[in-house]
Amino acid sequence: MDINEKEAAPIGVFDSGVGGLTVVREITRQLQGENIVYFGDTARVPYGSKSKDTIIRFSKQIIRFLETKKVKAIVIACNTASALALDEVRETFDIPIIGVVVPGARAAVEATVNHHVGVVGTDATVRSKVYTTNITDMDPEISVIEKACPLFVPLVEEGFKDHNVTEEIIDHYLSSMKASKIDTMILGCTHYPLLQSKIRAYLGEDIQIVNPAYETAMDLQKILRRLHMLNPQSEQGYCEFYVSDAAEKFKQFANSVMPYDISSTKVINIEKY
Repeated sequence: MDINEKEAAPIGVFDSGVGGLTVVREITRQLQGENIVYFGDTARVPYGSKSKDTIIRFSKQIIRFLETKKVKAIVIACNTASALALDEVRETFDIPIIGVVVPGARAAVEATVNHHVGVVGTDATVRSKVYTTNITDMDPEISVIEKACPLFVPLVEEGFKDHNVTEEIIDHYLSSMKASKIDTMILGCTHYPLLQSKIRAYLGEDIQIVNPAYETAMDLQKILRRLHMLNPQSEQGYCEFYVSDAAEKFKQFANSVMPYDISSTKVINIEKY
């Protein structure tokens, strides 16, 4: 692949379902010329309740599929897979791969004033302590509170993000965090930015909210520039969307998230890879 081919090659992005669209949305905003191939593992969502071995197996299958699309880099747009599979897949595949955890952790370290940070995420992400580990490695003075919010993903996936029941669930999960000393909170699951306005309304303006999707897009830009793979084209790049199930439902949801119309979504048999 020569320089021009590398620049024009797409970025592979994957998630357990629709949550990774928040990362795609930020990449299209911050790196307008880039082409993207997205895979949502809608047949096997959610990842947050599954074992590390299962998450690694799923991630390897998806990356093998994305490699067939000649991607130049891969973004694991899933906190659970970033926490549990990133190190393993980096050793397995000869392609730049980044996750969403480190960019989010770094942004929180830079944002906190009182050294108290909260993290909300899936069961698997919280159990892994990956955010606490990364944050305290960067600044040992920071105290981290992590809270699993397993119902947030199905609320988003099933289209309940604007429903009253979501406000009740937010209160159920976050009341103790709201009463704590935190001044910064990481949305430690890529589905959660789709609940950001309701979480912001609940927590109030005194707590800064970190969206790792934005931070990941900015990290990706730096990596592509360093590797001379940044696409210089000024026009909006293309996006292709693939899922493991329920393409029509995914497309409808994606059109409520993305800033442009998604005309088609293809189902593939991910177990083949």
